Amino acid sequence: MHAGVVETGSRRELFVDPSLLDRAENARLVLHHPQPAEVALVCDRPWETEGPGYPTVLYADGLYRMYYRAAPSKECSDLDQRQCTCYAESRDGIIWHKPELGLFEFNGSTRNNIIWQGVLSHNFTPFLDTRPDCPEEERFKAVGGCCAEWGGENLVALASPDGIHWRKMGNRALPLNGQFDSQNVVFRDEVRRVYRAFWRKWRAEGSRIPPGRDICAAVSEDFENWTELGFLDYQPNRSGSLEPDRGDDPSGDHHQLYTNNIQPCPAAPHILIGLPARYCDRGWTVSTDSLPDLDERREMAGRNIAGGRPTRLGTALWDTLLMASLDGRTFHVWPEAFVRPGIQRRGNWFYGQAGCAWGIVETPSCFASAPPELSLYVTDNARVNEPGRLRRFTLRPHGFVSAYAPLTGGTITTRAFIFDGNRLEINFSSSAGGRLRVEIQEPDGKPLPGFSLDDCHMQYGDQLDRIVSWKCGADVGSIAGRPVRLRIEIKDADIFAFRFFTV
Repeated sequence: MHAGVVETGSRRELFVDPSLLDRAENARLVLHHPQPAEVALVCDRPWETEGPGYPTVLYADGLYRMYYRAAPSKECSDLDQRQCTCYAESRDGIIWHKPELGLFEFNGSTRNNIIWQGVLSHNFTPFLDTRPDCPEEERFKAVGGCCAEWGGENLVALASPDGIHWRKMGNRALPLNGQFDSQNVVFRDEVRRVYRAFWRKWRAEGSRIPPGRDICAAVSEDFENWTELGFLDYQPNRSGSLEPDRGDDPSGDHHQLYTNNIQPCPAAPHILIGLPARYCDRGWTVSTDSLPDLDERREMAGRNIAGGRPTRLGTALWDTLLMASLDGRTFHVWPEAFVRPGIQRRGNWFYGQAGCAWGIVETPSCFASAPPELSLYVTDNARVNEPGRLRRFTLRPHGFVSAYAPLTGGTITTRAFIFDGNRLEINFSSSAGGRLRVEIQEPDGKPLPGFSLDDCHMQYGDQLDRIVSWKCGADVGSIAGRPVRLRIEIKDADIFAFRFFTV
């Protein structure tokens, strides 16, 4: 292994990992935003008066599966036994159905979509265990609960053979420390062959990162014995800003992380992607008077609940950030919101709205003959007296972040790496007048013979899997296994990802 050189093999590299970039000239990394589509789910049943809370979406056995918290009253507390976990399914991730499962009773009937009832439903979050020797009856696992100090059972594990019929795993909670009153995430990291857990905990005073709601991590090889890794670290900061997180509030209420939604990146699982809900509370300001649903907002602000500013039910806000990590400990946080609360309308710009479900899935495109797209599911409204909704948002595959330059042109140069394969594939998009060219260099920046910018055929279009070619052809197998860099010339175009592979 050469010092400072990364072995990428044939894995897909995304520019959501900023360490991929060594330098840029008149080019920059740009955050892209998922686009709103249709409403995917409406909580319109009597047992769903409050919901959908802490949703999860996953794909397994030919079905898209959605899990979400619901309750028969908007006044249910975290420890209310009336809370339930509801289930919906879909063949395409677009049109959803709530099956009558016959498992739990509500108002004398089991004709409902409830798969669990009680405190664990507050944040019941399942995943598909992909460990090769995982017992069939534990293919689906989940965690839920809140801390014993508040009357809960701490973080409890559950298992299921089919994602519908669940049981507790053993009689003890996972050996982790925290409040657990948010959406806690556990999943199998197949790249590193470990289980990972991420959960919310209150960060105390005393570090460079201000106090407040934050994220802890742990790993396990067997799902039973866990090693806590402590709080995450962030670059450049928890809020994505070089400025202090405290903002205008010395209590630290500004820019806390309410959820984490960390998961392996689709099609690039060596990267861990986080979509945390950013919690902001500036108190009641002049702008608050211009936000939607003012009467409801004033009433909630007057409830004086604990957990921050006494007005927080009416003044706290959410949006969703994007962060990425290669090691599960240090995350690069992108500075702008990945999902904003959106144009003002009834039920938005509230605490609990504009947060993402855990899970990013591939779904059919709305354009005939176009490749699939990524779908995320976002809480569409909160805190008002109307049915809660989840809205589907769509994103280009691998399309979180791109390297972009204007029509005047710019270049980026990657760090040195060693690849396997004989073809270079790029995910890119240009204007009709734009273009992109790729040069393969020695680590010292010298172009390899036959692979210079002048040798590269210009690439324009909008494609997830364009094969780059030069005057000598597309075969790059002769330079596989040696350290190289890519220098990419960009003109009114975006490049999102690349990979080397063998045909």
